[in-house]
Amino acid sequence: MMMDTMIWLIVVCSICLYMHLYNVLWVRPERMRGKLRRQGIKGPPPSFLMGNVSEMKRITSNQTACRSANEAVASSPTANYSLSIFPYFESWRRIYGQIYMYTTGNVQNLYISDPAVLKEISLFKSLDLGRPVYAIPIIKSLFGNGIARSNGQVWAHQRKVIAPEFFVDKVKDMVGMMVESALTMVESALTMVKSWEAQVEGMGGEADIRVDEDLAKFSMNTISKACFGSMHSKGKHVFELIRSLQKAISYTSVVARIPFLGCFPTKTNIEVWKLEREIRESILKLVKDGSGKSDQKDLLQVIQEGAYAEQLGEETTNCYVVDNCKSIYVAGHETVASVATWTLMLLAAFPEWQTQARDEVINIFQGHPPDADSLHKLKMVTMVIQETMRLYPPIPFTAREALEDLNLGDIYIPKGVNLWIPITTLHRLPEIWGEDADEFKPERFAHGIYGACKFPQAYIPFGIGPHICLGQKFAMVELKILMSLLLSKFSFSISPKYQHSPNFKLTLQAKYGLNLIVKKV
Repeated sequence: MMMDTMIWLIVVCSICLYMHLYNVLWVRPERMRGKLRRQGIKGPPPSFLMGNVSEMKRITSNQTACRSANEAVASSPTANYSLSIFPYFESWRRIYGQIYMYTTGNVQNLYISDPAVLKEISLFKSLDLGRPVYAIPIIKSLFGNGIARSNGQVWAHQRKVIAPEFFVDKVKDMVGMMVESALTMVESALTMVKSWEAQVEGMGGEADIRVDEDLAKFSMNTISKACFGSMHSKGKHVFELIRSLQKAISYTSVVARIPFLGCFPTKTNIEVWKLEREIRESILKLVKDGSGKSDQKDLLQVIQEGAYAEQLGEETTNCYVVDNCKSIYVAGHETVASVATWTLMLLAAFPEWQTQARDEVINIFQGHPPDADSLHKLKMVTMVIQETMRLYPPIPFTAREALEDLNLGDIYIPKGVNLWIPITTLHRLPEIWGEDADEFKPERFAHGIYGACKFPQAYIPFGIGPHICLGQKFAMVELKILMSLLLSKFSFSISPKYQHSPNFKLTLQAKYGLNLIVKKV
């Protein structure tokens, strides 16, 4: 009798588990899809468990199409690379239009490249539209629950604490620190050039340098100083660990990944978990060792004090500090390094703009170090950076999730649907930017963003809506300083070693690095 009861319980539990999984993996997403279909929204038909992941992989593995796209990109520094890095998105957009749905695992996504809907998103102030919250542990390990991924009141509180540190007056105070970091990077580059002196002289007074590595070092120095203050030299080790974590994560496809796979102890996941523990221990030790050693508080100390003020408890506070440190690194270091790399590439490819930008820098600074007031006068350099971020936005897409049922204009978005916004596509649509959308023309920003295109809400290099990047002013100041110092010391041209191949690894990077022929001005 006991055995029969146990068997019956096992059968009942198995049926309940099956029904629950079936509901989570198919019924619930299908219900969302039904609500979208009734509004005329279409998309590729999904399969059970995989959704459209198999089709995404099939489209990506189409060697003929990929080879054609890669050849087109390699032939021009401004060619549209969207088809080479996200072939499935572009393929589906041609079939289903500016708005369509697709599925990854059990996550229902809505692709949006319609400017009218983007305007609604940019004006949407409710906390009901936030960062995607579906379970991808391998991605969460990089951002945690910091401001880059949190939602609701947790996000609102972190924004309240962190945002003031990036107000205009605070950013002006950081200019001196950034100049010091930039000078250190330039001096390092000059030292490296001196070590190649014999080769440079033999080549007629020029050197072939892989500049993206130096740009990454500069950005790391700057963000380390902002986060760790007087302990910034030791903070570099933390960022090296975070960079290793980012590389480990980038081995998987963020876009096409099935969410629950991040829970299994694969080789990559084990490496990620180990790095995550080491990063946490290192950050907390640095914050503790650096506390009270300087009159000027660093960013992580401000975040820590904000958490203590809310009486969140020691464990929550520690997570709060660690997660935001990782978020600030990715947002502040990787993105600036990406934009700086592509800016130098485009200036090297278009020497007439390089000359105009250099003339402006020399005329404004007159040989003096950059300061906040002078940086504000850099119109030409600003236009070049803005046009670079249009053609090569550091983050190729941005995502939001409907945390509750909501309406965006005439579209009803069910709770749980993720919105995918393709920045690389939006920044190159001819109907928004004109027939010259794939050309490098900084003059389009001569009258600001509102004069550059028909729909200003389609220019979103720093994201969109309330969750827009808090550090955008800091990033622009950092980029202006860097470009000003480099243009005043060097001229650049494309190296024969350079292979143009934009690549997506959480940020948009030069797959084979950026080699430039560098000459002293």
